[in-house]
Amino acid sequence: MSIALSAATLDALAKYDTPTVCNVIELFDVRPRHQGYMNDSIKACFPKLPPMVGFAVTATFRSMQPPRGGDAYTGMKDQVEAFAGVPGPPVMVFQDLDQPCVSATFGEVMCTVYKSFGARGLITSGTGRDLDQVEAFDFPVFTNGSICSHGYCHMPHLNVPVTVGGICIEPHVLLHADRNGVTTVPIEIASEIPDACRELMDAEQIILDYCRQGTPTVAGFAEARKASQSAIDALGKRLRRQ
Repeated sequence: MSIALSAATLDALAKYDTPTVCNVIELFDVRPRHQGYMNDSIKACFPKLPPMVGFAVTATFRSMQPPRGGDAYTGMKDQVEAFAGVPGPPVMVFQDLDQPCVSATFGEVMCTVYKSFGARGLITSGTGRDLDQVEAFDFPVFTNGSICSHGYCHMPHLNVPVTVGGICIEPHVLLHADRNGVTTVPIEIASEIPDACRELMDAEQIILDYCRQGTPTVAGFAEARKASQSAIDALGKRLRRQ
């Protein structure tokens, strides 16, 4: 679906953590609750960085055998050229085709190039390296681990559907990620999510405030939970009608 999102909307999405965004997506009831997010094989390398929001530029990756022609940096030229066709800030998403993973998908040079051309981060089903150097310039990366060498790294395919973290990532899908994990965001509801996140957090705050105010009782907790759930139900009902 071709829907333009403003920079302000993307910035607003980045103000909220990924679990809250996932909770709001559930309220819209646009997909099954167990779909649309990556599994725990994909972890944030730098968990203290703020949420990452951007649109997928996808690629496959191999490093077990030499490529028939070109190398990783040849493939990067095509990738950064593809950034111009993304409807917002890009996020590189790699599927490592070698099983088991042989070497690192990325290092300091690759991430520096991606960031200089506007990328907001990188996700790979494989591994990374040069993590101290990449962390130093605040570039979010999400991986299945780390390996110290790059092997015969090359990128056979660009902007094709890839499988990462147990889900299929289509080119240009909107992604939201932080230390808790990575989720896709349905573009048709993306502009409504930030305001809904604030309302959901306000509803959850009812329980948090009650539990933190002193000595709670079961009866008092039940009342706070009822009030919180009532607010969440009303929010969900309104979102599903929009």
